[in-house]
Amino acid sequence: MNVKALGLSALAVALFAAPLALAADHQDGPAATAEPAADITDVFAWMSPDASMVNLVMDVFPFAGATPQFSNAVQYVFHTSSRASFGAAVGGTVNVICTFDTAQNISCWAGDEYVTGNASSTSGLSSASGKLKVFAGMRNDPFFFNLDGFKATAADVTAVKGSLTFDPNGCPMLDGPTATALVTQLKSAPDGGAPQDHFLGANLLSLVVQLDKSILTAGGPVVSVWAATHVSP
Repeated sequence: MNVKALGLSALAVALFAAPLALAADHQDGPAATAEPAADITDVFAWMSPDASMVNLVMDVFPFAGATPQFSNAVQYVFHTSSRASFGAAVGGTVNVICTFDTAQNISCWAGDEYVTGNASSTSGLSSASGKLKVFAGMRNDPFFFNLDGFKATAADVTAVKGSLTFDPNGCPMLDGPTATALVTQLKSAPDGGAPQDHFLGANLLSLVVQLDKSILTAGGPVVSVWAATHVSP
């Protein structure tokens, strides 16, 4: 099982104020990469402009080739829970479950809502009530990562690790100029030039689900989301 999670506070903010919440992971161990169609790279969640709909995205199959396919042996699941307030007990849970057949037709369930068919067109598929909409298909990888700048920054930190001091939380204590230099390197190429996107031109498979907010908030307005791919043995 491959799992990616959004923290409670992150998505709760998305439900109240409508910014984007996300989690990303493009490098995994052998167990996850053995089935690329089950290997999650990103999870995104945000509200529609009028705050009536919740948008969920699960991206899988990193560095996909020209004809990647969702697996018919995998359940693609957004696990959600809702509660009345931050820190309160969970008041309700809803799983959004999607599966594919060998022809790449999708079947998705969310509460009492259901949709099935080919969801690869940009318009996607909609349930009879319109409360559940789904798209599934290949897209360019949306995650920007300056890998060369990250490696250069990691090398700089490793070179001076013996002289670092740490606060009670285990975080390095850096003076202003040093912190600025590291942040600048993270945002630049090793030679100081413009950052390069390691994922530029890379494709993946994207599962996009839009739901009426009422489907997910039976237990309260604070909602958390985590995504998982469950592979049949």
